[in-house]
Amino acid sequence: MLKCLRIYSTPDGESHFDEVEIPTTARPIFGDKVPPFALSALYPASDVRFTHIPGGIREVSWHTVPARTLTVRLNGSVDYETSDGEIRHVSAGSFVLIEDTFGKGHLSRHSPDDQIVLWITLPKGLDLSAK
Repeated sequence: MLKCLRIYSTPDGESHFDEVEIPTTARPIFGDKVPPFALSALYPASDVRFTHIPGGIREVSWHTVPARTLTVRLNGSVDYETSDGEIRHVSAGSFVLIEDTFGKGHLSRHSPDDQIVLWITLPKGLDLSAK
């Protein structure tokens, strides 16, 4: 089981943090000489975008995302703040499901270095069964 940080909006427009559990199953990939890998189901994705955030971009004020997005932070770090006042630190190698497409949105405070982030647009949730 993997856990994924989630940012979402409630009907009143407030944003919050949550965690999504992603079920995995151990499967041998390279025969019996390599331990099995923990694999999730396949999830549909409609777009992948590579994003370079220039060094010195310290804070991005309150904003929403245009579509449900799974972000994968390859380097650098960010502190996300939701409208309920909670702050979470996200470091390199982490992934976050961002679903606050309406409402007050979230605030992002970036580390001072250049950052590379993958944005993967998800038309459906991470809670779907395998197809």
